[in-house]
Amino acid sequence: MSAEIELQLETANTDSEKKGALNFFKMVFVKIGVLPFLLIIAIIVFAVTSDNFLTSRNLSSVVRQSSFLILVSVGQMFVLLTGGFDLSVGTIVALTSVVSATAMAILHTIMPDSVWLVITLGCFAGILAGSFVGVINGLGVSLLNVSPFMMTLGISSVGFGVALYMTGGTPVYGMPPEFGNIFGYGKFLGIPAPVFIGGVLICMLYFLLNWTRLGRYFYAVGGNTKAASLSGINTGLVKFLAYLICAATTAIAGLLLTARLDTGEANIGSAMPLESIAACVIAGVSLRGGHGRLENVVLGALFIGLVQNGMNLARVESYLQTVVIGLLLILAVIADQLRIRVMKSLYN
Repeated sequence: MSAEIELQLETANTDSEKKGALNFFKMVFVKIGVLPFLLIIAIIVFAVTSDNFLTSRNLSSVVRQSSFLILVSVGQMFVLLTGGFDLSVGTIVALTSVVSATAMAILHTIMPDSVWLVITLGCFAGILAGSFVGVINGLGVSLLNVSPFMMTLGISSVGFGVALYMTGGTPVYGMPPEFGNIFGYGKFLGIPAPVFIGGVLICMLYFLLNWTRLGRYFYAVGGNTKAASLSGINTGLVKFLAYLICAATTAIAGLLLTARLDTGEANIGSAMPLESIAACVIAGVSLRGGHGRLENVVLGALFIGLVQNGMNLARVESYLQTVVIGLLLILAVIADQLRIRVMKSLYN
């Protein structure tokens, strides 16, 4: 009998250890999501595929090229937190690029000796144009209760049409060379300009989201709009500010991308809606709103850039790269739904 009892005890201990380990992995999955696992897999695959992937030069290039998507994704996160999404971020990038480049080109011919005034006015015009799109989106969603999908999709079409009409489909040249040399290829404190500017903005937005009352309002509105309204939060204003912040950060990304390309392009930014939403969802931002961390979104955007860079080194065709990004988005959505189920099973 004693042998049977010992066997039963050992079996019970083994089962409890298995359940404990399973619950531990579930907790880890709920806390960190699917992104760390995807990062590890991507690094291993591309390191095996290409000897140049893990070089410092290539990794620094990935960070610099990802800085544009990081800014757009962080802005997209604010909208997702409130339970919406912005499909017009590509339009904002295009409009900012075209308006800023056109303004600089015209002013540079009028005031060739006032380079910094030309750059300042051109940047202001571009950010104003991009932010205006956010104002329209915010008013449509918060004031008129238009569906975020229909509102931002319609504005996206209008904005791209305006950008193409302004340029006739051709790039805009004539900007001061200093604009591209400093903001596209220059360095601040030894850090590439796009990375430095992006880092400063991310720190500011991190402080806003995690250390201010307004930051808590974004989570509250996305978590339960009716409860937030009953608590005295102006939900319409919070949603409006989310779209405005998204447009402003995207406009800055458009300016930096324009400086990098040294031309104003009406066709840039077309992939930004898909990639920014994919970066957010991969980072654990819930499509239902109310959940997500800014630092994870930065890693999510870096992951997208890492995958694109790895596929370029592996000589994967650009059309197939779009397929991969789409599949990653689907995988991230499935993982998000699975994480919600695991969370309910743990806490119920």
